[in-house]
Amino acid sequence: MLFIVMLLSYLLGSIPSSIIAGKLLRGIDIRDYGSGNAGGTNTFRVLGWKPGVLVTAADVVKGIVATFWVAPLAFGVCSIDSDTIRLMAGISAIIGHIWTVFAGFRGGKGVGTAAGVLVVLYPVPLLICLALFLVVLALWRIVALSSIAAALAFPLVLSTLRYGFDWPMADPLYYFGFAASILIIFTHRSNIRKLMKKR
Repeated sequence: MLFIVMLLSYLLGSIPSSIIAGKLLRGIDIRDYGSGNAGGTNTFRVLGWKPGVLVTAADVVKGIVATFWVAPLAFGVCSIDSDTIRLMAGISAIIGHIWTVFAGFRGGKGVGTAAGVLVVLYPVPLLICLALFLVVLALWRIVALSSIAAALAFPLVLSTLRYGFDWPMADPLYYFGFAASILIIFTHRSNIRKLMKKR
């Protein structure tokens, strides 16, 4: 059942929202335009703000559904605790978004779907990092830079809450925060190179 949960979460995360939007609205593969990425940011750039909002919302919902509704299918069936099962479902959805089986394993960068997972697992740390994202975006108007800043801050926020304010936090969830941060930064490696060249 745990394997089924992970498979369903992966397939859910693999639904290529931006690619579907590009095909329906313009008859194009969005990966051939803009940054070449199949994510919400490139949807804003290529298709406009309304499709961008819808695609970003769809990507967030994928993470929420996998973590909140799909994961409980394995509750009580295996010996793993519920938080870890949610975690595994969430990771599977993020992986599906980045390496989608429905579009040649070329998906988005995982930010939207990861945000959906974090809505369920870490709502307060997510809000803190979202505030940072918006501040960086307002100052520099670069979504990639804002995403990278939020990803870098996330483990620091978790550590501050856990050790500075004694927040109860299971080890798997805590270390997932670091893994998710590293994964988001990894998927933004091309953006990091471009930002460094502009210095």
